Amino acid sequence: MKKIILTTFVLCTFLSYINMSAQNSTKEEAAQEKAIQSLIKKMTLQEKVGLLHANSKFYVTGIKRLGIPELALSDGPHGVRAEINRDNWAYAGWTNDSSTCFPTGTALAASWNPQLSAERGMVLGEEARYRKKDILLGPGINIIRSPLCGRNFEYMSEDPFLISSLTVPYIKALQSKDVAASVKHYIANNQEENRVTVDVSMSDRALHEIYLPGFKAAVQEGGSLTVMAAYNKFRGDWCSESNYLDREILRTELGFKGVLMTDWNAAHSTIKAALAGLDLEMGTDIKDYNEWYFANPLINAVKEGKVPVSIIDEKVANILRVMMKIKMLDEKNRAKGSMNTPAHQQAAYKSAAEAIVLLRNKNAVLPVDFTSIKSIAVIGDNATRKHCSGGLSSEIKSLYEITPLDALTKKYGNSLIINFAQGYEKQSKFAEGSNIGQYDTKKIDWKLIDEAVSAAKKSDIAVIFCGLNHDFDTESFDRIDMKLPYGQETLIREVAKANPRTIVVIIAGSPLEMAGFSERVPAILWSWFGGMEAGNAVADVLSGKVNPSGKLPFTIPVSLEQSPAHALGNFPGRDLKVNYEEDILVGYRWFDTKNIVPQYPFGFGLSFTSFEISGLQTDKKIYNTGDVIHISYTIKNSGKLYGAEVAQIYASDPVCSVLRPSQELKGFEKVFLQPGESKSVKTDIKVSDLAFWNESQKKWTVEPGDFILHLGNSSRNIIESAIIKIQ
Repeated sequence: MKKIILTTFVLCTFLSYINMSAQNSTKEEAAQEKAIQSLIKKMTLQEKVGLLHANSKFYVTGIKRLGIPELALSDGPHGVRAEINRDNWAYAGWTNDSSTCFPTGTALAASWNPQLSAERGMVLGEEARYRKKDILLGPGINIIRSPLCGRNFEYMSEDPFLISSLTVPYIKALQSKDVAASVKHYIANNQEENRVTVDVSMSDRALHEIYLPGFKAAVQEGGSLTVMAAYNKFRGDWCSESNYLDREILRTELGFKGVLMTDWNAAHSTIKAALAGLDLEMGTDIKDYNEWYFANPLINAVKEGKVPVSIIDEKVANILRVMMKIKMLDEKNRAKGSMNTPAHQQAAYKSAAEAIVLLRNKNAVLPVDFTSIKSIAVIGDNATRKHCSGGLSSEIKSLYEITPLDALTKKYGNSLIINFAQGYEKQSKFAEGSNIGQYDTKKIDWKLIDEAVSAAKKSDIAVIFCGLNHDFDTESFDRIDMKLPYGQETLIREVAKANPRTIVVIIAGSPLEMAGFSERVPAILWSWFGGMEAGNAVADVLSGKVNPSGKLPFTIPVSLEQSPAHALGNFPGRDLKVNYEEDILVGYRWFDTKNIVPQYPFGFGLSFTSFEISGLQTDKKIYNTGDVIHISYTIKNSGKLYGAEVAQIYASDPVCSVLRPSQELKGFEKVFLQPGESKSVKTDIKVSDLAFWNESQKKWTVEPGDFILHLGNSSRNIIESAIIKIQ
């Protein structure tokens, strides 16, 4: 009885605390809104409009007499960018702006670990504050629609649920450090070719089910304080001036109360954009900042009665609201930040190590017992190439960057012979806005291949570091194909002939065509652009110090023609228009529904140990639409090494009035286990999350009937299924 009374008392106290916190929060918000309106009343029209456009590349004017400081922004999806000059794109030449560089977006998604996403957000927030930045431009969460999109490496996945699951903790952690996130690019920036002019068309179902969920989660769950409008048009209107996107969906449907800003040079009008809900114009190349759309032309539009003062006040309120949320007007109580700490570097290492995906391991070639070999051939330009400084807006001036050869030499150079051979030469030349440098990259340099073969022959094992670089994975243009450039496929084949113990390590942020070599080598690792600790991470996976636990965040097709946008011939569009004809069947949804076998499926990744997933159960068999489905199952490490498995739950609606994918990801758990250890796992899925977007009724709909829940460790390896009924 005492225990029951005590438990009741604790519960009541906790609920009272929650209620009091909510009341305090409401009071604080009311006081904040009152302060905002008070400040607005003291401003002149010129001062108000000065808050709505930049005064240089990454700054917005403050109002000194009212104690409103200048607003500072920085690029930074995976690191705080080096300082840019105020009035041109050249670097300012600072010596104290080197930062921690994390793996890129697809690598983060490959970890399938929301905790790592939170750690990244925390570090980025601390470093942004140390650098006196107020808004960090990220995360980038556009859907990977085509393998060719140049910016895929920055984004995360082809799946909106996986994106949402990683975006929310990233934003929450970042903003806990008094730095605003700017989730981007809203919306449908899924190609770089003609990105500033292309007009995207898609169904409302595709919009709500595929392209919008990440932004919805960022706003409603993550509380993202700013959103960046994309360059492209959407159904005829620029994203920065679309009333449908910006008023109806972002403001009304999603309830966004923060700042909607342009991408750099992405404003196209004054009156239309102002009325649609754009708040902040950034980065245009007009030299006189007073001539921007949201500068003198906006003042004139107000004076002429074309834009109400109330609209200006709404925008200023949004700006001030963000400033107050991140304590810009309360600097003494604001987070101070830190830079390049050992904890930051360890977070970058963990992120790189957990991202690595083991795709193939025939005859258990991996892990390598470095005590039992006398020599290793390290082959490939990517063994020595540094990648942190590439990719344009995501480039980082990293404090340091460990390459694979650096790491292997430091760890094993004193105990075995390392035979390095370049293997292939970087033939491309990067030019912003043009992929012309990709066309003449098929030349096979037999001299370099012969040197690599020679190194492989005299070594116990050979490791080829191949893939792409930021001449291919970059902002501003798309790739022309999925093939490995620079004759790398020939290199892999020849080295594999010379040494049967050849391991391929792929460094890339987008899918590649692998059919020509995947069966010719016993082991393949995908290690992404791994940031400043990339080399240490991959060396530790090769040795088995780290057991790979990454899973693919996208499907790798056998050929480009398998991918939906290319199978249907609607990438990158015609006459500056592109129609998303594949609709909701993006990525694995297309492959699974059409029964197309990919090279490697979404969610796939092997381990050095083995796991058993079993005992799928739901708490009941019949649910109402407002219920939560409580799912349980068991994961056991049945192997001999410590490791992690990612259990994935997919849902199917076999009988429906509209086309639905054969299955969709609805839950996942990453579980770390010692050898022989088992763990009972619980996952909750709301019945409402099984809905489809009903276009005729313009709402989410769950039709009554049977649903199937699938449990597996990839989209193509379903281990158990359970049928439930929705009434």
